[in-house]
Amino acid sequence: MKATVCRKEHFNAAHRLFNPKWGFAKNQEAFGLCNNPNFHGHNYDLVVKVTGEINKETGYVVDTKYLKKIIHDKVIERFDHKNLNLDLPEFADLNPTAENIAVVIWHILRCEINYDLELSVVLYETERNFIEYNGY
Repeated sequence: MKATVCRKEHFNAAHRLFNPKWGFAKNQEAFGLCNNPNFHGHNYDLVVKVTGEINKETGYVVDTKYLKKIIHDKVIERFDHKNLNLDLPEFADLNPTAENIAVVIWHILRCEINYDLELSVVLYETERNFIEYNGY
């Protein structure tokens, strides 16, 4: 029997979307208000999904206490109230779009979760705009 365990968390972060190889006009055309040189922020909602066989001995796919701890220790502590462009080395050469943030979070968590389990990260940048990344 397979099941999916989900954990929802929240963090706030600022970023600027821009390509340093482009001039301001091209960045403005591509990213609009998100190209603000003074940055802008989001209240991100993060849903981490872990799918796998239910362990016959524990009844768990994954211990939710463990999932809560690794998300907090590895993601929330690292991302919350940060300027993604300036404070996180992962985005030194990577545009911190919602897509790229989700991929970075997935890679951080993938190292912490048993590889027999499937992992998916859903990142809500706004109530209506969200990304799901599952390693494919």
